[in-house]
Parts: sequence; C-alpha cells; structure tokens
Amino acid sequence: MLHTSLINPKSIVVVGGSDNIHSPGGRVLKNLIDHHFKGELSVVNPKQDVVQGITSYRDINDIPETDLAIIAIAAKYVPEAVKVLTQSKNTKGFIIFSAGFSEKDKTGAKLEKEIVKLIDEAGGSLLGPNNIGLINQHYTGVFTTPIPKLDENGVDFVSGSGATAVFIIEAAQSMGLTFSTIYSVGNSAQVGVEEILEFLDHSFEEKTSSKVKLLYIESIKDPLKFLKHTSSLIRKGCRIAAIKAGSSEEGNRAASSHTGAIANSDVFVNTLFKKAGIIRCYGRSELITVAGILQQKTSKGKNIAIITHAGGPAVMLTDVLSKNGLKIPHLEGKESEVLLSQLFDGSSVSNPIDFLATGNAQQLEAIIEFCENSPEIDAMAVIFGSPGLTGVDDVYEVLNEKIKASAKPIYAILPSVVNVKNEIENFIKKGNIAFPDEVLFGSALAKVYNHTLLSQKTGDFDIGPSEEIRELIDSHPEGYMPTEAAVRLLKLAGIKFATPHQVTSEAGLNKIMKSITFPVVLKVEGPLHKSDVGGVILNVSSQTELFDSFHKLMQIEGAVSVMIQPMINGKELFIGAKKEGNYPHVILCGLGGIFVEVLKDISTSMIPVSEEEALKMINDLKGYPILKGVRGQKGINIPAFAEAIVKLSDLLMIIPEIAELDLNPLMATENDLIAVDVRIRLEKTEKELQPAR
Repeated sequence: MLHTSLINPKSIVVVGGSDNIHSPGGRVLKNLIDHHFKGELSVVNPKQDVVQGITSYRDINDIPETDLAIIAIAAKYVPEAVKVLTQSKNTKGFIIFSAGFSEKDKTGAKLEKEIVKLIDEAGGSLLGPNNIGLINQHYTGVFTTPIPKLDENGVDFVSGSGATAVFIIEAAQSMGLTFSTIYSVGNSAQVGVEEILEFLDHSFEEKTSSKVKLLYIESIKDPLKFLKHTSSLIRKGCRIAAIKAGSSEEGNRAASSHTGAIANSDVFVNTLFKKAGIIRCYGRSELITVAGILQQKTSKGKNIAIITHAGGPAVMLTDVLSKNGLKIPHLEGKESEVLLSQLFDGSSVSNPIDFLATGNAQQLEAIIEFCENSPEIDAMAVIFGSPGLTGVDDVYEVLNEKIKASAKPIYAILPSVVNVKNEIENFIKKGNIAFPDEVLFGSALAKVYNHTLLSQKTGDFDIGPSEEIRELIDSHPEGYMPTEAAVRLLKLAGIKFATPHQVTSEAGLNKIMKSITFPVVLKVEGPLHKSDVGGVILNVSSQTELFDSFHKLMQIEGAVSVMIQPMINGKELFIGAKKEGNYPHVILCGLGGIFVEVLKDISTSMIPVSEEEALKMINDLKGYPILKGVRGQKGINIPAFAEAIVKLSDLLMIIPEIAELDLNPLMATENDLIAVDVRIRLEKTEKELQPAR
C-alpha cells in the first residue's frame, strides 16, 4: 500500500525548487502554491533563502521533518538527498522527477536501486524516478501543465509516461472529460501501476470513489497483482480502459529505453486484460473516447438512434456501428409520422433521423422525446455542428438538459470545433462531454457495448488423483516429457487419448500384433515436429504395410520409437498452453492439425478457465460455424471441447512446471473428443507462481 505521506502529506519539501518556473523544480513549486497546498511548504536551494516567497534552505540537513519530498536535482545527487531525508527527516513520501536512472544505463540503474533500498528500509513510498508526479485532491505535485480541475466523478488516471499523461490530459480537457486523480509512475522503481491499482482497490468507497480508471502502461512487473486488483475493482462496479504500449519487438525496445522497464509479450498482456475485464485501447484518442462513453449513463441494449442535421457523418456512424454488431433499428408507424410532421420538408425519421441543416432546437427536443419514449431505442447519438451561419447555443442547451434528464444515454457528437468553438466550451463547462469525431466515437462505442465480463473460476480444481500427477511430474526432468508419460498425465487429468502402442523394434511390433485393429496411424517419436520430417503415416490397413511403415519411420534421423494408434476420424482441433515469465499460463484453442499455423484462428484465455470462459473461447473462433455444423455437415461436441479446456486449465493450476503443452490434434465428432497427439515441456528451474484466487 502507498504510504499516507505520499497521498496526503502535511508537509512538502521541493528539493531543487527555484524561481525559474520553466524548470521542473520551479514549476512544481508554483503549481503547489497556485493550487493552495494547505500544509507546510519548504524548498532546498543552495543559493537562496527565499524561493517564490517560500522559505528555502541552503543545506538539506537544515530542513525540518517533512512528510513528502519532491526531488528535481541531477541524478547523481539524489541518493545522498534521499539518505538524509529517510534517516534524519522522517520522510516517507518521495516523488523524483530526475531522469538518468535505469532508463539510461547500468550506472543509472545502480543509483536507482540504491534509492529504492533507502526508501524501503524507511518504510516509505517512491513515485518515479523519471516521472511528472501526482495530482489529487490534497496537492498538485506535478511540474507540467495544464492542471485539470479535479472532480470526484472524474476518472482515475495512471500513466507510465509523463509526456503521454500530459497529452491525454490536454485532449481530455478539450472534450470535457474530467479527472479525479492522476498518477505518473515513470520508471516504476518501487511503485508501479500495480501498486497504484492496489491502493485504488483498498481505498475504494462505493459512494465517493471514481468508477472509471484509465491506464497507460509500458510494463507490467507483477501480472498476478495487476490481475487481482483490476478484477477486484471491476467486481466493485468500476470500468477500466487501458493502453499497453510496446506490442511489437521494436515497441518493446522503445518502451524499455524510455522507462527502464521490462516489456511484456503482447499475447500475454491481451489475455491478461481479457481475464481481468479491461477494455483494451490502442491510442490516446480511443482511450479518452472510451472513457467519455463510460462516464455516460448505461444503456440497456444495443439499439441506437442516430439523430443528425448532417447526412454524411450519420452515414459513416451508421456504417461503423453496424459493422461492429450494434443496431440502427428502422423506425416507422404512427408515432414516426407524427414526429415527421413536426420537422421541415425533406426530413427523414426512419433512422438515422435527419432533420436537415436547417433543423432547430425545438425539433431536436421533439426527436429526443420521441426516442425516449420508443421501446425500440436504447441510446441516442446526436450529431450537431454548424456551417457557421448562426449560433447553436439553444440547440446545445436542449442537449444539455436532455442528457441530464433522460433515462437513456445521449451522446453528443459536436464536430464543428471551429465554427461553434465557444458554444462547445459552454456545453462542456456545464459538465458534458463533446465527442468531436463520429467514426472514432462509433468504434469506441462498439468496443464498450460489445465488452463482456465472464464469470471467474474460483475454489478447488477438479483434477482427479493429484498426488499421482505430482509423483509423475517429479519423476521427470526438465525438457520434453516422453510421450508415454505425457499420455499418462493427460489420462490422469481426465482427457481421453487414443490408446497408443510404443514400439522400438520389429520384435516389439510382433508382440503387439494381436492387439492391433486396422486401420492405424504411425508416428515417429524423437523429432520435435513429426509432419516436417514425414514422420506420420495414416491409414495403415495391413500387417505388411504396418511393418514397412515402421521401418521407414525408424530410419528418420533422431527416431527413437514409433507410436501406433487406431485411426480416428473427425474434425481436427487444437488446445495448447504456454507460460511466460511470472504470468499465469495462457491457454489456447482453435482448429487443429496444420490449420493452427496456416489459419491462425486461435482464442486465448488465462488460467484458471471457467466453463463459461471456455465456451466463449470456442464461440470467438472464426471457424465456430464449422464446429457448430454448417451446410448439412454435422458439428462437434462443443461441451466436450469446453470440458477439455477446463480440465487442462485445472491441470496447469496444480502443475505450474508445465511450460508448454500442445494437444494437436484432438479428433472431434458430434459425440466424442479424443486426443491423438501430445507434447509437454517442463521447466523446473524457477519458482512457479499461480494466479491469485
């Protein structure tokens, strides 16, 4: 948890404060003064006794005890300052603006570790280094502008990048999005996004805390803590939208050089977000647009009325909403005819409701009231700008009143940012949000409306003879498990497997001949990718063909044995799992065989996986219609597919040493699901972590 001296200090010292308000130390001091910090304020400046009217000390050893230190001096001087503050001044809160630490080089990283050690030993909290600071209701501890007016109903915003935070604040202010708190974590040397989320979670109050959280992330140090607190906040009624930058190898490198942080695999991040229930965004404009939508009333459905005096934007909005699964219901009937009679000739009320460029405030009010009373409409998007001929204050006042009074959400899309600049500013001052672009809005609206939260699996994991499973794992070293052992592990976990015979010699083949029922399939054991080396022979239907195929496979380089299985027909499926770093396992499913790599039609989830999550994974596949059955072809047993995913998830929960697992293919019919090939790799060198339950 964050120390109270960081969140609500009674005294602050600015180390490196100056009269130069164009420097970080000078600007943060001015911000603290201008925004009326109520506690004791002092400065450390070796050349002055008074800075911006505040008492200044030439030597840090002379300052009184202080709760919070905001440090804006060269990196090489920071450790000594922190040492004095922690050991002599009872300082527990630290914000370090200074750059030149782990984001720079090894020397900087060493300085950073030294600082963290001192603050840890003192039981304090550090924000930074290499950040812009913190803004909350108690103080304005940033060196940047603009400083947004805080609103307890605004969003909580946590950013790994100071510059990005500034850009988001600027854009948010222009559309009317407000903030409750703003945190910039910089290098996250001690306090990162996870620790801020932990604080927001533990300090959450149903009636007073912000219900919308925005995150800009460049690294996730502790995925389990991140998952625990984001999930908890969402269960408490919050909505979280986030950007995770560094989704490419080049982006990862840029993120690391920027913050000194370790970047994360994008697949794991994406799956982590989905598991927690976070809405993932890919740019600043999308993030604040999603946030603006989340700040509106909640719609009961996906039926949208588009109300416009400009045909083109309405067409583009209709396109983007329709393509993303939202509905623009056709409106007709007596009520529609009554509404049409109140509009100018040439207007249309079929939806989009177009009341022409000459449409006025009274007509807009009538249209909104019609939509409010229509059972076919769940929400309204109003597009209203101006060609610059007349003012639109009266129109925006109608919008303002209706947004506040209507039980249904009304989204104001106001694209005339030049012609009616003043009217938009007045509209925003009344507490409204103005979306400037209909296509960006439409994409964000679809993302919000299509976002679903799935039930989380908790409690015990139904895994069968867990002691026997543990003994089996402990008896094998790191690396790929022998096929026989992997098959046994799957059967213990409750996964059906086509009974294999492992043969190393012709004598062994003769020994099992009586138990073989043709046709069979032969697979070479030894080479990692059997298909690549011609190591799979299908539909072997006679004894002569069996012996010939066996000898052929044993001649492949690296062959140690041949696995013989009954030939099973059905649709080929795939289930896999992978572990990376300190992330929980990601489990994957899709169409099997070679189609996994060719089509790349794969769904993912993070363990533990519930039955509902497993069914959603399957339903999200592009090939789902094939699995369900299409054009007279029978589908597969989808519940059995979902059950196999859940069983493998349960296995991974108790056996974290499994680094990779591939079931490819599983043969599926309308009645059954049987695995015919498996590959499992173990890693035992690092301490394994399991997801928080």
